[in-house]
Amino acid sequence: MREESTTEDRKLDIAQIIAWLEADGMLSAADLKKCRQYAQAGINKHKHPLKILAECELADKSALGKLLTQEDLTQWLAKKLATPYYYFDPLRIDVSKVTSIFSKAYAGNYNILPIKISDDEVVVATAEPFVQSWQQDLAKMHNGKISCVFSNPDEIKRYVDEFYNFSRSLKGASHQTGQSDSSTVQNFEQLIELSKTADLDANNQHVVNLVNWLLQYAFDQRASDIHIEPRRLQSNVRFRIDGVLHQVYQLPKNIMNAVLSRLKILGRMNIAEKRLPQDGRIKTQSSAGKEIELRLSTMPTAFGEKLVMRIFDPDVLLRDYEQLGFNKQELQIWNHMTSQSHGIILVTGPTGSGKTTTLYSTLKRLATPEINLCTVEDPIEQIEPAFNQMQVQANIGLDFANGIRTLMRQDPDIIMVGEIRDMETAEMAVQASLTGHLVFSTLHTNNAPAAVTRLLNIGVPSYLIQQTVLGIMAQRLIRVLCHCKAAVVPDEQQWQALTAPFKVATPKKIYQAVGCKLCRNTGFAGRIGIYEILENSASLQKIIVAGCDINQLQKQAIKEGMRPLRLSGAEKVAAGMTTIEEVMRVAPERIDL
Repeated sequence: MREESTTEDRKLDIAQIIAWLEADGMLSAADLKKCRQYAQAGINKHKHPLKILAECELADKSALGKLLTQEDLTQWLAKKLATPYYYFDPLRIDVSKVTSIFSKAYAGNYNILPIKISDDEVVVATAEPFVQSWQQDLAKMHNGKISCVFSNPDEIKRYVDEFYNFSRSLKGASHQTGQSDSSTVQNFEQLIELSKTADLDANNQHVVNLVNWLLQYAFDQRASDIHIEPRRLQSNVRFRIDGVLHQVYQLPKNIMNAVLSRLKILGRMNIAEKRLPQDGRIKTQSSAGKEIELRLSTMPTAFGEKLVMRIFDPDVLLRDYEQLGFNKQELQIWNHMTSQSHGIILVTGPTGSGKTTTLYSTLKRLATPEINLCTVEDPIEQIEPAFNQMQVQANIGLDFANGIRTLMRQDPDIIMVGEIRDMETAEMAVQASLTGHLVFSTLHTNNAPAAVTRLLNIGVPSYLIQQTVLGIMAQRLIRVLCHCKAAVVPDEQQWQALTAPFKVATPKKIYQAVGCKLCRNTGFAGRIGIYEILENSASLQKIIVAGCDINQLQKQAIKEGMRPLRLSGAEKVAAGMTTIEEVMRVAPERIDL
């Protein structure tokens, strides 16, 4: 129900909200008494009523054992007031536009924040729906329709601080380019023109603030990669979240050059060299104080240097097998393979399929005080004190093959080779396994059986593959459904397309993506692995010969218990963890028996 607007502003009254909660049967008698006592005590008068009520720890009658959060109360009150509820997805807000209408002090005073601006309409998020005098001021500046949405007061305060601080740093950086009249700085087009007039210092405080904001923003959004891409007049910033790229921001080219230089300095790279690709590393901390490493890679393009930063979160790289997505059967096979004293174990899949996470998580468990575990990597993905890690440096002749040769003299028990790329590296890995070492490595192939033909094509003799390879695991990462998922009856034809040619019973229900605040309305939050494990056997060894038929190898492996990627994915669908469409997107290869 919408309250009739009055000419006089009035803030939300906690007593009125409590009465509405009682009328809707939201609270028990004990909780009603508690929050009334809290309200009458007059404590924290300057806090928003919803924040005060959330601090009362009121039980949610609709969910046993759950407390009503401030977000729950915000959504309920928005419905009660017949006002659209808005959850903040900062990736979809044009910060430069929304901060150009009001000053930070004005927005903070009225607890409002514009979220969408067009020629026809301005949409403003508010935490005080009965405070409307600001609309008169806005009407003088904008001729379009003014719409209000109701949002969590804490979220409004947070993004008012973040967006205006970022905007201030951006304008401050622009002033360093020679522009003196701050009143003209209103949009990116003008900033682009300004940025052509002078170069920025990478150590300028405004540039430092922009870089800090960019990194913290990526951490908060659970990004795995940050892409900074130069274009003719401006540069794009994109985040990869759950395997999908999202446009985040566009910055003037000269300002982005300063941002790029700042990042290169932090990554100990040569800021003067713009013609050759470079690699670097940054170790930093999130706002929660957690250490995070970033791997930097630059590439010269037509419009300047492109920079990609891969974010390595220790909590993501080192995870339990259950968190990785192994089922009991897959875990049993993997544990059996990794418990051997010698041989080669290969993990295959495209870039970004989680191979590094699987290997690091496995090696972390194997690296006991009685074991000497050595790695040769390009680059070292994550510094791990339990390992002896060596970085490949091709410019001085230290490649994978020479790295393995060196490790062989270091009395290792377990060796991890970042990637088998050529015959020399493959030969050294085989030699290491034959001399009593357990060797882990990766290959880029679409499935597990294809790794055998890849080794044969590199030039590894078939008899050595038969003797040394313990097993091969192919993997992919699929997005996991958020808690907002909804149950549906599966389409029989679609399920058969996913599981064909295997006879798998159609589940009674599966789930589909919906979308909420937590998942930024994508319906997915996080990723998990699906696996295809080929364990070498006597019957498979007979097939592994020069020019062997990969289809025959695949059929025999499936006959002996190998479950293809799609079947692993179908199991996750039946368990309500993901969707059929997501599995078919990630594992499009159909199995033919």
